[in-house]
Amino acid sequence: MNILILGGGGREHSLAWAVLQNPKCDRLIVAPGNAGIAQIADCATLDILDGGAVAGFCEAEAIDFVIIGPEAPLATGVADRLREAGIAVFGPSQAAARLEASKSFTKAICDAAGAPTASYGHFTEAQAARDHVRAKGAPIVVKADGLAAGKGVIVAETEQQALDALDDMFGGAFGAAGAEVVIEEFLTGEEASFFVLCDGEVALPIGTAQDHKRAGEGDTGPNTGGMGAYSPAPVMTEAVTARALDEIVRPVLAEMVRRGTPFSGVLFVGLMIEAGAPRLVEFNVRFGDPECQTLMMRLGGQALDLMQATAEGRLAGCAVNWAEDHAMTVVLAARGYPGDYAKGSVISGLETCPEDSFHQVFHAGTARRDGGFVANGGRVLAATARGATLQEAAARAYGLVDRIDWPEGFCRRDIGWRALG
Repeated sequence: MNILILGGGGREHSLAWAVLQNPKCDRLIVAPGNAGIAQIADCATLDILDGGAVAGFCEAEAIDFVIIGPEAPLATGVADRLREAGIAVFGPSQAAARLEASKSFTKAICDAAGAPTASYGHFTEAQAARDHVRAKGAPIVVKADGLAAGKGVIVAETEQQALDALDDMFGGAFGAAGAEVVIEEFLTGEEASFFVLCDGEVALPIGTAQDHKRAGEGDTGPNTGGMGAYSPAPVMTEAVTARALDEIVRPVLAEMVRRGTPFSGVLFVGLMIEAGAPRLVEFNVRFGDPECQTLMMRLGGQALDLMQATAEGRLAGCAVNWAEDHAMTVVLAARGYPGDYAKGSVISGLETCPEDSFHQVFHAGTARRDGGFVANGGRVLAATARGATLQEAAARAYGLVDRIDWPEGFCRRDIGWRALG
């Protein structure tokens, strides 16, 4: 098979690595890719938000299967355009991608499906939103309704923080994404990420993880796109997983079918779990980053078979073959991230890092210069490792970190602290 992956971050590097473990893959192209991906696959310059351009590229390159990594192409309908062209694609339709692209849509779906989630209000006018915050008090969660590159959610610990967030959103800080706002009850408990493949009506769980959103150790500091993750998540017991499927995932999938917009792809189910009861925090309609890196290390080549079965509506006959293992990924980011940071600093030591089924350094924001690697983004590398225990995976992941010489970068040294503690 000739396979195209859309995207250029650490998630896509891990997807490319897993796909290449499968003998079905004859040729792999990643668009746009990055400097690390270019070491294992062909990279192409392509407007991945333009469905027509992607379909034309697939026809020219005889692509058999497309895997869409990030949310933006899904929200613009790239998967629909590929299906119209008769090209197999892993990723939901534009209509189904609203489960991530519109938080108010997701809340309406949950209401119709009876799925447990935080109580909320949906606002298109600033004053009404401010009145709601003052009536409810803090802590409270303020969300831009649309896609805001992972930055449109503010967990406000004080009323003033919530009001400031509303000023930013209605003032245009998040562009069109903040033109409408969802304000939610603050949920307590332990968060977990639950990943489920869906081909319309069938749901196949493919793993759990916990990520670390805060920049500082002990889960302090500003929110980021994710500073590390580990899989599986201990809080996702068999009982909690069963409840999440029965109370959230399957009712939501059935409601999407009822509306004529069945969901096909991977559903990232963000959960808050308290006293064994899961409640939905959010849906994403693609693999999380950096959770994907841990899942791909654990799944390996079977990930391609599972994604292909999803695209072809064959999940009913599929099973996931799990080893009794653990994986951890530690993100190395540019100093200053998630605020202002410099690009172009030299990264050394990558050539000393082992690359095998237990160790991988996935690239997120790198570029090539003078034969070496330089930082070209906020989150730059994801040191990822697998082990028989989480302790072993952590030791291997931080062993990779310690081989990398990058004074302008930083990482958290406590990834997995809840489970390891």
